[in-house]
Amino acid sequence: MNKSGHKISPVPVILIIFMLGLLIGGAFYLDGQKDIAVAQTEKDLPVVGSLENLRSLLEQYGQNNNPIYRGMAVDDGTVVKNMKSTASAPSAEQSADYSATNIQVEGVDEGDQIKTDGQYIYQINKNLVQIIKAVPADKMQVVNTIKFNDQNFTPVELYIEGDYMIVVGNTYIDQPAYPPVYKNDQPQKRIKPPYYHHSSLCRAVVYNIKDKQNISPIRRLVLEGSYLASRLADSKFYLLSNRYLDYYSIQNDTDITPICKDTMKADRYETQDIKTIRYFPGCISPNYLVTGVIDLQQMEKPADINTYLGGGENIYASNQNLYVAISQYDYNVIRPLQTQSISSVPNTKIFKFSMQDAKLQYKGEGQVPGTILNQFSMDEYNDHFRIATTFGDTWRDDEYTSQNNVYILDKDLQLTGKIENIAPGERIYSTRFMGNRAYMVTFKDVDPFFVLDLTEPTQPQILGKLKIPGYSDYLHPYDENHIIGFGKDTIELSGFNGESMAYYQGVKIAVFDVTDVSQPVEMSKVVIGDRGSDSELLRNHKALLFSRDKNLLALPVTVMTIGQHNVRKNGNIPDYGSFSFQGAYVYNIDLQKGLQFKGRITHLDDEDYLKAGNYWNNTEKSINRIIYIGDALYTLSPAMIKSNQINSLQEVQSLMLQ
Repeated sequence: MNKSGHKISPVPVILIIFMLGLLIGGAFYLDGQKDIAVAQTEKDLPVVGSLENLRSLLEQYGQNNNPIYRGMAVDDGTVVKNMKSTASAPSAEQSADYSATNIQVEGVDEGDQIKTDGQYIYQINKNLVQIIKAVPADKMQVVNTIKFNDQNFTPVELYIEGDYMIVVGNTYIDQPAYPPVYKNDQPQKRIKPPYYHHSSLCRAVVYNIKDKQNISPIRRLVLEGSYLASRLADSKFYLLSNRYLDYYSIQNDTDITPICKDTMKADRYETQDIKTIRYFPGCISPNYLVTGVIDLQQMEKPADINTYLGGGENIYASNQNLYVAISQYDYNVIRPLQTQSISSVPNTKIFKFSMQDAKLQYKGEGQVPGTILNQFSMDEYNDHFRIATTFGDTWRDDEYTSQNNVYILDKDLQLTGKIENIAPGERIYSTRFMGNRAYMVTFKDVDPFFVLDLTEPTQPQILGKLKIPGYSDYLHPYDENHIIGFGKDTIELSGFNGESMAYYQGVKIAVFDVTDVSQPVEMSKVVIGDRGSDSELLRNHKALLFSRDKNLLALPVTVMTIGQHNVRKNGNIPDYGSFSFQGAYVYNIDLQKGLQFKGRITHLDDEDYLKAGNYWNNTEKSINRIIYIGDALYTLSPAMIKSNQINSLQEVQSLMLQ
């Protein structure tokens, strides 16, 4: 009824809705023919639609970022006008008695160079994939080696899902960008050679591994661009690549859109239609984000492939949604005159996609100030998205000095709550979200370890902090009241200008007790080696082996030691150590005794150490992963696999590879 109480006939209303639909649909169709692209619905990203629109978008990008894209010319030499732009606690182990890849979100697998199913170990070794029968531990043997016919293919990561193995890597092809030019149509009188375009490709190959002696590829998914990220959740495989769009391709109308191939559909490359390519508003850049999804339970179903102008930087995936984070810089902001600089103001755009029905469907976007560190800067919990950013520069001493922030967004990525200006003058080194809490480590001279309460999304708050020497590059949960930090120890010394400066030392492992959230405590710590010691774990969380049930923690480490001298004679600067060990450090860990050194395992022999000198660069024998199966601990390097008894660390067998 209307306000006067008269009943409204439904027929005119339906007719009006139908006519509006026609008008909207017609306008959307015409967008592909003009310089304007708008969203089809509020949940759709706008389409690029045409080459002219693409040039206009990149012209807009050039005005704000890269001057090479300014004045983008069309074929007639005119310039197109600017377009108006309209977690959960992770698990590093499975119920079966063998370790799994250390992942961020339980149920969302991440690719790694090593996988095991409890019987076999699958290892990317240079440009090969080797399948090793690992059980029993005293009879290890290589049962198959996958060699790639395409010598250009470099495997990077792999997955195991039931009877399938997925190998992900990078390759390339050289394809003619335009044909040769002949005089009078006579091939023998060619006057201009063909131009070949070098295309980087991201490839995922699916193998049937049920018969380990007869492993065969059954499907290939190829996306143009460099490998960005992948995930495997609920038997759905998600692959993402970044494809750079160079200026000269635009000018010559060649290779404008990415090529893709899904052999389940056709064993040939197909060029993505520019009329279907969408873009990220406010994040225009000469870069495509290409996504592909395969349903491993419906292998006959074609992959869902989509392309977005704007690229991608960091990826976070929950069990329901995938988030793409992109840094956005405003280069037209002039900072105060006393700084004598023109710089940028950073923001992070977040684009949300649902992971339903083997598709990535756009759900919305949001924006927060500052930039993120890595995937652990993001999290989804109870229909809210949480993100930690750093805004500004640590070296500044004005309103643009660095500050750290945590923002909470609702399911539509609208701001709900925030904590800003955490540890001004420092930057985030690590973040971990765990349910209603978040843990943050910032650093400049000492390590402030912050405990944040996110129970009420509209009113997040800092519960407590602890200042200690050193910093943590990676935070891993032990349980709801204890968290383990991996990073570097530091010492403070007087610098050249008399100010105190922090110098990093050996690799530090610390266990924090946050039972009393207002007063977190460093309950246990160890420092491995001296200045120069390092571990892949500080850059890659997948290098960690942790099992709370087995009280086991292990990581690969390169140890540098300095002996009796730790300060240079010509200055108050800590000396770097000399190489003394490479291998796995193994610890027992519990809440009563903390970290207890159990032993270490190396693949180097006495001759290797004699030849080493001050540095170790032979990665062939460098242990990069540690896993367990039952009562055996396995250490892996490109040259060798060793099995040791998990309790005594006594060696069981060594298997040379390749």
